[in-house]
Amino acid sequence: MDRLSKSRPPAPAGTTLHRLFDLGVILKGIDGVLEVIGGAVFAAAGPRTLNAAVLFLTAHELSEDPHDVVANLLRHGVAQLSSNTTLFASAYLVGHGVVKLILVAGLLRERRWAFPAALWFMGAFVVYEGYRIALTRSPALMVLTAVDLGVLVLIWREYRWRARAR
Repeated sequence: MDRLSKSRPPAPAGTTLHRLFDLGVILKGIDGVLEVIGGAVFAAAGPRTLNAAVLFLTAHELSEDPHDVVANLLRHGVAQLSSNTTLFASAYLVGHGVVKLILVAGLLRERRWAFPAALWFMGAFVVYEGYRIALTRSPALMVLTAVDLGVLVLIWREYRWRARAR
């Protein structure tokens, strides 16, 4: 009923851009699942347990290379965690992950509402990522934002294709 297609074939299924759309949406779904799991771990573990886990997981790497950037960043970041910070991180990750999973399910089921909702949600997040890039100049965040922009363009293209096909 709410499906975008009734009597036509399901989008340009053979096109590379459609396959990229499917891949991007599926990757966003996997990311949503990982965010929900990460949020649950943050909620269940607490700052002390997270600190102990990071110390344990980075000990071998730091024994080989005491200047390892990633291991030192992890240790420093987790050492700064408070109960309020882990609660916020947990709520943020679970909430963001659940919204992402709802949108992914809607997009993959071709629900009309999911396309503008996903465009709005991802657009707002890309703006936030841009703000964070301006503050941190993080190359990793720049790459992730570029991927998000690519998925955003693919969703927009798919939405427009489906609207014209109606």
